[in-house]
Amino acid sequence: MLQHYQTRFWLIFGVLFIGLLYLLAPVLAPFMYAAVLAYLGNPLIDRLETKGMERSRAVMVVFGVIVLGLVVLLLILIPISSHQFKVLMDRLPVYIQWLQTSVAPWIHAHFGFDPATFELELLHTRLTDYADKISTVTLGLVQALESSTTVIFTWLAHLVLIPLLTFYLLRDWHVLLANIQQLLPRATVDHISYLTHESDKVVGEFLRGQFIVMVILGFFYSVGLALIGLEFPLIIGMVAGLVSFVPYLGPITGILLASTVSIMEFHSLLSVVPVLILFGLGQFASDFFLTPKLIGDRIGLHPVAVLFAVLAGGHLFGLVGILLALPVAAVIRVLLHGARDAYLNSSLYRG
Repeated sequence: MLQHYQTRFWLIFGVLFIGLLYLLAPVLAPFMYAAVLAYLGNPLIDRLETKGMERSRAVMVVFGVIVLGLVVLLLILIPISSHQFKVLMDRLPVYIQWLQTSVAPWIHAHFGFDPATFELELLHTRLTDYADKISTVTLGLVQALESSTTVIFTWLAHLVLIPLLTFYLLRDWHVLLANIQQLLPRATVDHISYLTHESDKVVGEFLRGQFIVMVILGFFYSVGLALIGLEFPLIIGMVAGLVSFVPYLGPITGILLASTVSIMEFHSLLSVVPVLILFGLGQFASDFFLTPKLIGDRIGLHPVAVLFAVLAGGHLFGLVGILLALPVAAVIRVLLHGARDAYLNSSLYRG
């Protein structure tokens, strides 16, 4: 009877908790971002503590490094990306004109197909108008902010709240975990603690390793494309690096973007060969060196499960869902393994 009431209590509690999360989702966004940053930074603080540094001082050091790193990254990437984006928008009409005068006649002569059905002239006109209206990414952002006071307030709130929340979460991380552990049912506290510990190892190793792999690949692709002489190397390289958390999506995206720009720029199919070699080397390094060394097999998800998790996360929660899909899937895998072990040891399985 007691177990029946406990089960009912936790079911009701779970439903109410999920419903509350759904209702407060817009408000919880900065808390979620701060929790992710605190989760990533907490191991560094623990290491500094083991070397004799007081936790509050270690928090200040790690927090300062995180903020400084983000500021420097934005100061470097935003001007370069804005400039390359502006150049891209300026070149688009030229590329469309080249497609009309060179590629379209060649396709028509060899395949008997008229590309005019794609209405390239209309596309050319619209892209020209669009390029005239947008000078930089920053201008578009400012225009979006000016259109809504709510958006401005949200951005400012996040700008202030996320660093503040991150600092307090870093400082009181172990206290929060201890308080949560005290509320767990005593009969299952050891089992829940074990599953939490395993989930923490999987997610922590995956997030930190995947972030390093993405940065290395983004830098490698950007430098390689610049050495090839391709335009917009930073935009293409960083996009390919950022989406590399999905197996093979990074090189496929990079090859499509870089090959298109290469053909437009050099007017030759042979110009694609260096692009293929570059992304082939990047994928080889990722598969045989970076991923095994920095991530390993800790996440333990089949590639099909990875693709399903990313697509499902994007469908349900957009960009945030895509970013969190694999860590959440890794935790679900740990929980399912725990449920399987409990089932195999239960009377329901043994009869």
